[in-house]
Amino acid sequence: MVASFLRSVLAEPRAPEPPARVWRDWVLVGALLITAVAEASLRSDVPWRPLATVVALLVIPVLLWRRTHPLLATAVGFGGGMVLYLPTILDDVAEVGLNTMAAVLLLPYALYRWASGREALVGTAIVAVPASLSLAVTETPFGEAIGGITVLVASFALGAAMRYRAVARRREVQQVRTAERGELARELHDTVAHHVSAIAIQAQAGRAVAATDPAAAVQALAVIEAEASRTLLEMRAMVGVLRQGARGDTDALDAGPVEYGPQRGISDLEELTRMSPLVQVRRAGDLAGLPQPVEVAVYRICQESVTNAIRHARNAATVSVEVTGDVGVVRLRVHDDGEAARLSTAGGYGILGMAERAKLLGGACQAGPDPAGGWTVQATLPREMAR
Repeated sequence: MVASFLRSVLAEPRAPEPPARVWRDWVLVGALLITAVAEASLRSDVPWRPLATVVALLVIPVLLWRRTHPLLATAVGFGGGMVLYLPTILDDVAEVGLNTMAAVLLLPYALYRWASGREALVGTAIVAVPASLSLAVTETPFGEAIGGITVLVASFALGAAMRYRAVARRREVQQVRTAERGELARELHDTVAHHVSAIAIQAQAGRAVAATDPAAAVQALAVIEAEASRTLLEMRAMVGVLRQGARGDTDALDAGPVEYGPQRGISDLEELTRMSPLVQVRRAGDLAGLPQPVEVAVYRICQESVTNAIRHARNAATVSVEVTGDVGVVRLRVHDDGEAARLSTAGGYGILGMAERAKLLGGACQAGPDPAGGWTVQATLPREMAR
């Protein structure tokens, strides 16, 4: 287990995109340098004053690189701390150093927040050396020693906690982005593909009757124009969603569910009859007061089922759409009486998208050959969304 833990730590990469030095960093370092000079000048109890001052003035500016070069900054900062213990060892003097040097506690935080796993292990060993020297060469009271160790460990722990929080945030953002991509894929398939299919069907019908019934051909062209206009509107809505997503991952996470503009629902199911005279729509039961996501899912599943039936069912005489509101659930059934042996699941995403829509709402959707003949899509959706 220990070996596995070490391997995982050593494989941990650096945290991505460490922030560059900002004005606050320069203000912090400037204030610390002024404080160090003032402390060295005003305090009368600083042994080896020149050494303490030089070490502080060399170590403090390293804080500017604590995020981009955390291991190097830690080595310089705590290496300076080791230098300050030399007089104590060689000359048996009191502890050397300025109180301003406490700022090096920012380095363990930065090490665990931004460094790779390998760098963090090396940096921890570097920090441990002056910490051990402090306990070994100075007569530190037990309470102060425990307090100092606690502060040092807290600095490490805070850096690790912030790193974990950032990782969790990135994963959450990635999950949101993945969900949005899936939603966008379903919308593209269920709307654009549906309209393009309708355009293709009407174009075929128009060609078939153009010579014998010009009025019917003109009507087909009108339907094609309407479907093309709807396609453009829905494509523009989706492009708008994508452009809004360019605001940044954090904004996308906080923005909530993706909205593609006005959505169709159960009251719009009659529109499906315009695709073909074979389509019949029937609604029954209590269908009032349904949540919008449920209404949208019912419409999209029916829409995709009808599109598949018109495109793939051979020799079909009817395509029936039935939506029923029962206690606690909404049931839908789309059936065509054509030849069921068709490749509706080969290389397509329609059935997958329908199943995903139902599952996201806590329901289920099945599609396949009907024992009585033809092809049937059935779905059951809860009336109330899970909270």
